[in-house]
Amino acid sequence: MTRRYPSLPDAKPDEDEETTNTETPLFRRHETQLTLRQISFYLSDEIGPPLAYTDLLNTLRTAGENDMILLHLNTPGGNFDTGLQIINNISASKAHVITVLEARAYSMGAMIFLAGHELIVHDNCQLMFHNYSSSIIGKGNEQHAQVLAIGKWFEKTMSRICHPFLTREEIDSILRGEDIWMDSDEIRRRLNRMNQRSKPDPAKALRLKNKADKPATS
Repeated sequence: MTRRYPSLPDAKPDEDEETTNTETPLFRRHETQLTLRQISFYLSDEIGPPLAYTDLLNTLRTAGENDMILLHLNTPGGNFDTGLQIINNISASKAHVITVLEARAYSMGAMIFLAGHELIVHDNCQLMFHNYSSSIIGKGNEQHAQVLAIGKWFEKTMSRICHPFLTREEIDSILRGEDIWMDSDEIRRRLNRMNQRSKPDPAKALRLKNKADKPATS
């Protein structure tokens, strides 16, 4: 005789138990969409008074870390104070500033080129560095004081911006009145040399680490 037993309803899992058994993924992906702005300015004439560059200066100051600013250069140089203001704002900018040499950049134009966070050189271009020119008005003693002050100021400015692209000896020769010219090939050679020097030396770092880890002996 076959016995039949009533079927029991399927047991529903306890909610707490179901929550407990849920596996937590070991890896999760989160994605954020960022907007990258690319802004281009063209410095294609003599550098004039600062007021003409308000848009450039304001953009450099207000741009964020996700912005890229390209400054295309083809200039014979010009107003020294304007150039310094542009350089200082490039240095202070949170954006990635790329200076692009597209033909020539002489005098202050060459210094602006070197101030970029990234430097791009096209073929058939030139840089030229030389001493400053100025007109001084005032009494004899005042003119003498201005010449000394401006000379020291220019020497410091040249060293901060142009070294190590220019050697100390080259900067000294510029201060004595010599002009320094270079074409695209020479510019690239110097930039490559600077990049090589800035790269870390793994072997040297390991030697320094081993030396630091070595116990001192009395």
